[in-house]
Amino acid sequence: MEIVLHIGAHSTDEDNLLKCFYKNRDALARQGIVVPEPSRYRPAIRETMQALIGDVAPLETQETLLDLIMDEDNAERVILSHESFLCVAGRVLGDGVLYPMAGLKAARLRNLFSRQDLRICIGLRDPATFIPAIFERAQEPNFELFLSGVDPMAVRWSEMISRIRQSVPDAPIDVWCNEDTPMIWPRVLDQIARPADGFVYEGVNEFLGTIMGRGGLNRLQAYLASHPPKSESQRQRIIAAFLDKFGAENMEQEIDLPGWTESYVAQMTELYERDLEELERMPGVTFVTP
Repeated sequence: MEIVLHIGAHSTDEDNLLKCFYKNRDALARQGIVVPEPSRYRPAIRETMQALIGDVAPLETQETLLDLIMDEDNAERVILSHESFLCVAGRVLGDGVLYPMAGLKAARLRNLFSRQDLRICIGLRDPATFIPAIFERAQEPNFELFLSGVDPMAVRWSEMISRIRQSVPDAPIDVWCNEDTPMIWPRVLDQIARPADGFVYEGVNEFLGTIMGRGGLNRLQAYLASHPPKSESQRQRIIAAFLDKFGAENMEQEIDLPGWTESYVAQMTELYERDLEELERMPGVTFVTP
């Protein structure tokens, strides 16, 4: 059995993946893919990790945990999603890096399921918009204190993923960019769940409605029904056109932070794009791109 951990990042998914999987849970279950209730596994995983203090869970404990998580006796794949598996939003920055506890927490999560295969999935986001979004959610009103001495220009997702790889070398990692998610949404779903070829998700476009609104989504669905795309690239072009028309305002983020000028933000984005190139070359990492 494979345990799939979708670990965020914060302020990327907003549980939209889980909502779509849960809407399709019966169809996925027929393929041996289990999507448990978050209320069953999130507290159970947190409490078990705290009790073990990093030790490998005894087999008895692992069996008990799986019983708490799911009713099924057998499954090919179990999908567990929580943006705070690694830490809460207020602790994303520290020790000069993104997610300073990523390696430690990944190892502890691995120790909960040592008998199972493990795969980790994470959506990344441009630090130029990610850091302001996390700051908005943090309890610390002072931006400098929130940064905890971290230089925003120096943070790299590749460094964080590398620490996870070192801590859990047997767990492959699937990554994608939050900026690309509207375009590659069905591919992200498939990469995580890995159903049989041709699986069609009910409500697959609902996520796009969170960006373009119900009116835009209805028009998109009507267009797709009357003009079925002949290829993935054509589907992406259609999505892009509708997002540009109905979702442009919602996709823009106003950044108002001390010292974050337009050129500063542009430089951060350029560094992010270079960092993604580094990630694409990283062994054990699968990058989902348009």
